Amino acid sequence: MNASKRSMDVCLALIFATILFLPGLVIACGVLLLDGRPVFYRSERMKSFEQGFALWKFRTMRDGSADNSVSGGYKRDRITSLGRFLRRTRLDEIPQIINILRGDMSFVGPRPPLRRYVDLRPEIYQKVLTSRPGITGFATVHFHQTEERLLRHSHDKNDADAIYIHHCIPAKAQLDLYWAKHRSLWRDFGLLWLTVAHVCFGGTRRQTPANSTQVIRTP
Repeated sequence: MNASKRSMDVCLALIFATILFLPGLVIACGVLLLDGRPVFYRSERMKSFEQGFALWKFRTMRDGSADNSVSGGYKRDRITSLGRFLRRTRLDEIPQIINILRGDMSFVGPRPPLRRYVDLRPEIYQKVLTSRPGITGFATVHFHQTEERLLRHSHDKNDADAIYIHHCIPAKAQLDLYWAKHRSLWRDFGLLWLTVAHVCFGGTRRQTPANSTQVIRTP
């Protein structure tokens, strides 16, 4: 990560930490009162091809065995009422400001994968994880709705894994690599704005750039 991108991350993280401190406290109290402990969900994710870190979120599912797979439709019944709201607005990701300040993540970059997916698709993640993972990114903005649609009707973990590994990972990787090749601070600000606009105003479904139309055609 270059110095200018890191400086932007730290400055924005401090600003958002100040603005979101009280809303975050209210959310934490809400999770505790409505859903009980634990308030936070911690998951190992990868910030490079070999190095993992603990990613933090507000808990949105009923507590159960540790998750080590993508959230498919078969997990829908485990999401709490408050959790649905937090996921839809992405407020469950407020604690990741700590990850940014620690240097584990950036605001913009590929979403950090679980270790098992890196182990299963090393030929992809060796390239993708040369960029620091982020809270949002090019693939998040342009492929998130498609990913949700593909995973919505998965019946179990194996079904969700098959869809994610063979369709979602390659498509998102191509989008993330496109971003890495053309990235700039201004483009990163644009992706942040699109993310905020989608959360606040519902957003619109966006098309991928003309010279990257092939990236969503997976085997």
